[in-house]
Amino acid sequence: MTRRTPRLLAATLAVAALTLGACAEKTSNDTPAAGSSSAAATFPVTVGKLTLEKRPEKIVSLSPTATEMLFAIGAGKQVTAVDDNSNYPPEAPKSDLSGFQPNAEAIAAKTPDLVVLSNDTNKIVDQLTTLKIPVLLTPAAATLEDSYRQITDLGALTGHPTEAADVTQRMKDDIAKLVKDLPQRSKKLTYYHELGPELYTATSKTFIGSIYALAGLENIADASDADGKSGGYPQLSQEVIVKANPDFVFLADTKCCQQSAETVKARAGWADVTAVKNNQVVALDDDIASRWGPRVVDQLRTIVDAVAKVPA
Repeated sequence: MTRRTPRLLAATLAVAALTLGACAEKTSNDTPAAGSSSAAATFPVTVGKLTLEKRPEKIVSLSPTATEMLFAIGAGKQVTAVDDNSNYPPEAPKSDLSGFQPNAEAIAAKTPDLVVLSNDTNKIVDQLTTLKIPVLLTPAAATLEDSYRQITDLGALTGHPTEAADVTQRMKDDIAKLVKDLPQRSKKLTYYHELGPELYTATSKTFIGSIYALAGLENIADASDADGKSGGYPQLSQEVIVKANPDFVFLADTKCCQQSAETVKARAGWADVTAVKNNQVVALDDDIASRWGPRVVDQLRTIVDAVAKVPA
């Protein structure tokens, strides 16, 4: 078997984090006081096929995005364990549980009264259901509406419906403010979003792409996955990117792979790309760029700030 480089593995995991949940059944970053609860919260509560008879107090989250959502709606004190990739907020009770390769016995050992997952790897939902452990699937979002719905569902199930409504409304308001003053352009600016230095990217049909669309940008990768066979995450060649000559390069591999404006400029043929020549290579936070929780507002703000600097 061919040994993958760490950088290739990082890019693969970045794509996996955004796509694994896509086949599962679907159901601003200020953190409210974790112990608060909506006065109107009553149980039992039903979301989809899941019914909880009482408020869960031992939640296990195996999704970094779900972890962020749970803390944002004030359910943090009810979370007793999160997966090894849930690194925000810092107070999240990180464990050695894996969201990529979930183990039913290890999860059950935490005696959870609710498990939140973003994908059904190894048919973990059936395994946990057999053990009579309640499970909520929160698959990778395809749109902002998916994000809002997941926050709402988590609010209902955890006894924080009012806080969840506040979070989603704040996200909507912040996004509206960010995009309303963008300059009108006769021709759209173009961009390339980098998931890893192996040049994996995301098209406009992905959640990531939908955020760039809010800023009025055009994705150079769309033609490379016109048939959708790459699931919205094609691998481009250097020649394709250089020829497309994007106005912006957004790097979502700054943490995992230490990419920067300097490393991009040093790539063969890239020095003459508009984004490089005009200092429009933008470093993103890898974690925020790969998740679909409340901090997506921060992601959009970074994009909008970069776009606003370019004269119309």
